[in-house]
Amino acid sequence: MTACGFAATINLMADMRPLREDLQATLDARRDLGPEYEAALVESFVERLDATIAARVHSELHGQAPSPYAPYSSPPPPPRARTGSGHMVLLALGSMALGVPLVGIAAVNAGFIGMLVTLVAIVLINVAGASAIRHR
Repeated sequence: MTACGFAATINLMADMRPLREDLQATLDARRDLGPEYEAALVESFVERLDATIAARVHSELHGQAPSPYAPYSSPPPPPRARTGSGHMVLLALGSMALGVPLVGIAAVNAGFIGMLVTLVAIVLINVAGASAIRHR
């Protein structure tokens, strides 16, 4: 066995320690509780084993070191699609929140032409903002 293979085996054994401890705890609990709880104990252990395997696969896919305590932490969130919909909503709500008072002020102080200029400016700002968000 090469030194690299030996080191990988040692790391794998160290990663298995919490899993072995879980298995021993499950066996001890089965001994204490009796065979009527065996199905629930096995199911619980299998869930922890599945979580450990999923964490290892995730860490391998993302080039991270696997955590021996992976079943005790929450699983990584699924990757989100990178859309600008959240930014678009903020842009729209901000335009409405600022646009309504600005249009009112323009209509009172500058009449119809002032209101029209303000609305055109708001539309141009929204088009420019939406274009910038989509290009990201």
